[in-house]
Amino acid sequence: MANILTEKEDGICTVTIYREKVLNTFNYETLSELQNVVDAIHLDPSIQVVIFTGAGEKAFSAGADLKERKTLTPNEVRRNVKAIVDVFNAIANLPQPTIAAVNGYAFGGGFELVLACDFAIASSNSQFGLTETSWAIIPGAGGTQRLPRLVGEMRAKELIFTARRFDATEAKELGVVLDVVKQERLRKECKELAGRITSNGPVAIRQAKYAITQGMNTDLETGIRIESKAYELTIDTEDRLEALAAFAEKRKPIFKGV
Repeated sequence: MANILTEKEDGICTVTIYREKVLNTFNYETLSELQNVVDAIHLDPSIQVVIFTGAGEKAFSAGADLKERKTLTPNEVRRNVKAIVDVFNAIANLPQPTIAAVNGYAFGGGFELVLACDFAIASSNSQFGLTETSWAIIPGAGGTQRLPRLVGEMRAKELIFTARRFDATEAKELGVVLDVVKQERLRKECKELAGRITSNGPVAIRQAKYAITQGMNTDLETGIRIESKAYELTIDTEDRLEALAAFAEKRKPIFKGV
């Protein structure tokens, strides 16, 4: 039985961690499946936005599968850590915009998956936390690096050192999530955000994401050069000419991603 399910519709791919009975935790098999799915999405030009979520209404993902972890040798633990680092980096590096539809607990690796996405929208019952220090380990899938870049160094240290859990309202105040909605509206809100993105030029969206992501990791002058190169790649596209023609003809543009 698959641990990762995908659904494609109107340029939007929804990826669901399908392990509801164990709070959508990550064992090695699930991480391997997720890596294969993400690799395929990266190469699929028909996918314009990706939504990640968990099965059910209780958990987005509670992180590592601790029942599996208890049975692993130290080298197998290292294997799992490498696998989760690799797949979350692959998600962060997807050319398509990514949305985490947080439908419940997002602890440990589950929270780190949220941090690897471009956007997050949470249901009102969601809870967050990098809880690893309470297990005598540290966040190992990007948490110590992505969280301080998002909420600031001091707040990230407080959350990581104390392993404190916090609710969706605080997550929005911290800037961890874009919005908080009722559980029954979560998928709809995420798809509406995705739809607002897919209505624009696909090449432009990918280049804008690349410019922002790469520019944030460098100085302003270098970032401006990255932006200029990204802009250059949009000039010769059919979509740019289509946008100008649609404006002149007072109609909605039909973008093809070329």
